[in-house]
Amino acid sequence: MSTQNHTPQDTASDWQLPWTGGCRCGQVRLRITAPPLLAMACHCTGCQRMSASAFSLSLAIPTPGFEVVSGEPVIGGLHGDESHHFFCPHCKSWMFTRTEGMDEFVNLRATMLDRHEWVVPFAETWTDEKLPWATTPAKHSFGKLPEFSAFPAMIQAYAQEGMRPAAKA
Repeated sequence: MSTQNHTPQDTASDWQLPWTGGCRCGQVRLRITAPPLLAMACHCTGCQRMSASAFSLSLAIPTPGFEVVSGEPVIGGLHGDESHHFFCPHCKSWMFTRTEGMDEFVNLRATMLDRHEWVVPFAETWTDEKLPWATTPAKHSFGKLPEFSAFPAMIQAYAQEGMRPAAKA
């Protein structure tokens, strides 16, 4: 994993793309061809319940760089109008989320990547609902969701400072 600061010139080339990933049973497979916009930990109680953990860890992937290459994920979790949570129909792994009105990216559960050991949250949200012992090394922390106006600066900072996967051996 790389921790150095990155210049705008090298941000597109140092992500070791494409990435592959999939659910636990392997019936749904993914291909990622664009660098993430942001790595986030969400501490909301909904993510705690759906991930059976203290928080969900996700990467905001630009939609053109996200592809389901095999299998057909189904909507699970809450079936509301705002967020659509996609799961493997067989093993029920929560794989990714698409949010209404935010078609430019997909929130991929980072652990769906075949190689995800490098993912470190750059921002954390809903810390007002976090478990008292849950901590992350995120550089940006928000009690709820940040204002939309905060995202461009965070995305720019993540492009320069965010963790990268190490070169494949």
